[in-house]
Amino acid sequence: MTTDAHVPAGRIGDPARTLGTDPRADPRMLAVLGPLGALDHPASAPLTADAGRAALLELVEATEVGFEGLFTVLADGWAPVEGVSREIRTITGDGGHDITLHVHRPEGVDGPLPLIYQVHGGGMVMLSAEGPLYMHWRDALAAAGAVVVGVEYRNGGGVRGPHPFPAGLDDCAAALRWTHAHLAELGGTHIVVTGDSGGGNLALALPIKARREGWVDEIAGVYAQCPYIQGDWAKPPAELHSLWENDKYWLDRALFPLLAEVYDPEGAHAADPTCWPARAGVPDVSGLPPHVISANELDPLRDEGLAYHRLLLAAGVPSVGKINLGLCHVGELLFREAMPDVYAEAVRDVVGFARSLA
Repeated sequence: MTTDAHVPAGRIGDPARTLGTDPRADPRMLAVLGPLGALDHPASAPLTADAGRAALLELVEATEVGFEGLFTVLADGWAPVEGVSREIRTITGDGGHDITLHVHRPEGVDGPLPLIYQVHGGGMVMLSAEGPLYMHWRDALAAAGAVVVGVEYRNGGGVRGPHPFPAGLDDCAAALRWTHAHLAELGGTHIVVTGDSGGGNLALALPIKARREGWVDEIAGVYAQCPYIQGDWAKPPAELHSLWENDKYWLDRALFPLLAEVYDPEGAHAADPTCWPARAGVPDVSGLPPHVISANELDPLRDEGLAYHRLLLAAGVPSVGKINLGLCHVGELLFREAMPDVYAEAVRDVVGFARSLA
């Protein structure tokens, strides 16, 4: 029996159940994660959000090493995507610093194509656009018939930190506006923003920021995967059942407030929907471009993404909500070789959405 005072009544599932014993889990996913020791509950977070900034930044640095190592292992041996060229562009951010853009194009394709602007995950505080997982993902999107631009923004912590909110969002916005201004040169027709996890947060925050500033028409659509958008972890809404139902399924819910504190120290922007899109109301999202919100069945973050989808619908924004069955957090990106049909469907869905907005 759990001791969490905020567990909602009617909680689904047994708190002792693990990702490895949950009958909903895709067995192909379990076959990959099992040898990596990722099926049991992870060790409890060693700190709390009040541990102090220095200690939390050290934790993020160590966590980043672990995630990058895991992603490198998962991507090891993946066959390269054929027929894709890569180019690196460097632009100047609003503060005078460099922002690196990774541009991927399909070879031998005539005519302009949809442009997919990709924002990497990592809770807005770690990871990199140049990691093998995201390089493969952008290659796959490009091979399916899109120009893809991946942005290397300043992280709240880790190797590319510490730069708390709004530094990362400002970089994403500056690079997106540069991309729109150079759309013809890049070979694009229109821009669809996509991101996973923390990148999903930034992907959802960008059109809210753009609407405030008067340039939302530069974004044709948004495709967010497993977005990390809640922000308030003192007492999360009871209707977000997945926070309890899927807790410690690869991700420990106790890690979320630690990342949040690094990204948004002392919750200074807790009510700002460009920091935490779950704080948005109908007035914040009315008039935004079409969205797709993709959530995974076994992800602790599942229900906050679905709640955002419902907000978009309430505001009259065209939105499609979907749940990928049997998958952990961002599982559609993690298992290209073991689950090729799932990976291919994710590619088709993002690129197909982009094409539909032409």
